[in-house]
Amino acid sequence: MRMPLMVLLFAGALAAQLAPGNWKTDLSKKSIDLGELKSGGPPKDGIPAIDRPRFDTVDEAARWLHPREPIMVVNLHGEARAYPLQVLTWHELVNDQIGDTPLLASFCPLCNSAIVFDRRLDGTVYDFGVSGMLRHSDMVMYDRQTDSLWQQITGEAIVGELTGKTLTILPSQTVSFETFAAGYPQGKVLNRDTGHMRPYGQNPYERYEFNPRLVAPIGRVELPANVRPMERLVTITIGDRTRAYTFHYVRSRKVVEDSFQDIDLVIFYDKNTLSALDSKQIKESQSVGSVGVFCALVDGNRLRFRHRKDGIEDKQTKSRWNVLGVATEGPLKGKRLKPVDHGVYFAFAWLVFRPETRVIGDSGLRPGTDPFLSGPQPQ
Repeated sequence: MRMPLMVLLFAGALAAQLAPGNWKTDLSKKSIDLGELKSGGPPKDGIPAIDRPRFDTVDEAARWLHPREPIMVVNLHGEARAYPLQVLTWHELVNDQIGDTPLLASFCPLCNSAIVFDRRLDGTVYDFGVSGMLRHSDMVMYDRQTDSLWQQITGEAIVGELTGKTLTILPSQTVSFETFAAGYPQGKVLNRDTGHMRPYGQNPYERYEFNPRLVAPIGRVELPANVRPMERLVTITIGDRTRAYTFHYVRSRKVVEDSFQDIDLVIFYDKNTLSALDSKQIKESQSVGSVGVFCALVDGNRLRFRHRKDGIEDKQTKSRWNVLGVATEGPLKGKRLKPVDHGVYFAFAWLVFRPETRVIGDSGLRPGTDPFLSGPQPQ
């Protein structure tokens, strides 16, 4: 049987990427069909990870970051760091360390998956690079010690010596730069002195977030009724159970209270964060907003929250809260809600890996108004 030309081209490209001399990956160990790996275009390390990150103060970063630009925030050992998506879009991985915790800041633009991992595994610290391959449109990383391949959105090794191992996810949150600056005035911001020449501030995936067509192929995914593939989902995983809320659902309410796996949750929404995947210049992109997910307990007491015209307040003390989960005014000023690990991903990206997820809400669109909702599902 004659194979389609594109299949032959892909097979050749993948074989070249995994050829001896380029890779030492043990292909006898795998948890996936190797045919699911697709060439993303660049070769191994064609998208260079940042290995020696340098940081600006908040005031220094304000000279080049728009106040509403999206940044990924990590707060460990009393130190807050921000990783602007305008830098991560061009590098995707940052091998960093805060205190005694070696971490990996990662961002896959195609899935809108900004995730931070602990780089330690069974007593070994691993360094990571970008493989140049995709699986279901999600970045495939590799570790430089064994050349095992890792799925970014799950943190799981899928091919190679470490197959089956999973990295620990560290709490993080994507918010606007101005939110970070106000909440962490002594924080540090990854700067653009990366050792590479890139047009930082420009988005190489122009109009991607609001485009009705995906750039890379994915496996078959069952989308809930009236949820578009590029709808952002707020996902929460506790144990082996997952739950997700559409951004439209959270945006329309501003505050969402729920109980999941015996945890009383609250989700805060803030409108003042731009998309990193819309306009050519990120600072000119549409606002998509940002969220924080927290345990709704303070000093052992359950708080109930509501949205007011000028912000979020708790009903018991009428203290004001920001999207970082910090009380900024009122009797509880200075109190901080405990963050709940969560992610914000495009719906297609999350559901192709976790199809059992219960999704609450929809995209707020009438059938027939979005090309994806009226046409066949992506495959």
